[in-house]
Amino acid sequence: MSATRDGGRGTGVTLIELVVALALLGLILGISGLALASLQAPRESEWIRELGRARAEAIRTGRPVRTAVSTDTVANYALRTTHAVLFLPDGRAIGPGVDPLTGAPRAIR
Repeated sequence: MSATRDGGRGTGVTLIELVVALALLGLILGISGLALASLQAPRESEWIRELGRARAEAIRTGRPVRTAVSTDTVANYALRTTHAVLFLPDGRAIGPGVDPLTGAPRAIR
């Protein structure tokens, strides 16, 4: 404790205030650390894996590769039909309703 000229206490941070602030900060960091540790990456669908495999095979072999995905594999899309995608040797995709670069389905408008 330091005294001022007029005999009162000085303005400063006490040890208890510092310990309480550090305890609160540690509690907040601990809870947020647990929340971040429990996050998981979303799983890749079977269709996306098949498209990636076909694209990689087309690039690796230098020949076009056609892949078809059946309706039971495509569970998250409104049109449940068989989609055929042709991957060219440079990695581009050709097919109805697919992104030309990845072969992934385009959003239905």
